[in-house]
Amino acid sequence: MIENSTCRLSPKEFGGGVPIASAESFANGVYSSVDAATACELARLRNEDGVVSSCGSGCCHCCRYHILTNIVEAQTLVQYIKRELSAGQIDALRLRTKQWHEWDNSRPGRPSGVTDGQADLSAYEHCCPLVVDGVCCVYPVRPVVCRAHFVSSHPRSCWAANDPESREDAPVVLKSVVAAAGPFSLVMRDHIEEAGMDFTRSLMLLPQWLAVEMGWDFAISP
Repeated sequence: MIENSTCRLSPKEFGGGVPIASAESFANGVYSSVDAATACELARLRNEDGVVSSCGSGCCHCCRYHILTNIVEAQTLVQYIKRELSAGQIDALRLRTKQWHEWDNSRPGRPSGVTDGQADLSAYEHCCPLVVDGVCCVYPVRPVVCRAHFVSSHPRSCWAANDPESREDAPVVLKSVVAAAGPFSLVMRDHIEEAGMDFTRSLMLLPQWLAVEMGWDFAISP
């Protein structure tokens, strides 16, 4: 079952008392399958083709990309946040998420309704708000797209991919790893559509879903 967003827990309720939601249980099952499939393909690439991923702990350049997330993944993230993060960590996450919205709305051609016009974004790196000191604070429940993204190129290519003035080569994405995760993405899509929702309409950028599901006042309508 996919929970109705209007019935989510209050952001003030967090800790061990937050129950395991049905969407969360389903997503975690999909994530386990994705992890097994990607690990198998990474091992095959290494053993048969000599191709090794350059991704590693502390490298979060791909977290500057626009990450599309569906409603099940979003609900899973928020349940984990309310269960595992402290009140102070949630407050800090809210600020980072608001900064992301302000940056997103400051781009050319974007509406400016979310920002109050006073934010200084000159040094803002527009990274995913779930990244803290180079590490994903919700790593166990990160979305499928994050689990399946591996490259064999130098990390600087991933950083440069978000810089329109960069002359670095594009990252070399291990497409066969993405393909290995594909069937499980379809399982999640089918689950959402069987619940009576349009899968495509359930997709939003991760920081947008995060604000919606946390009930923050700068959230946009899904």
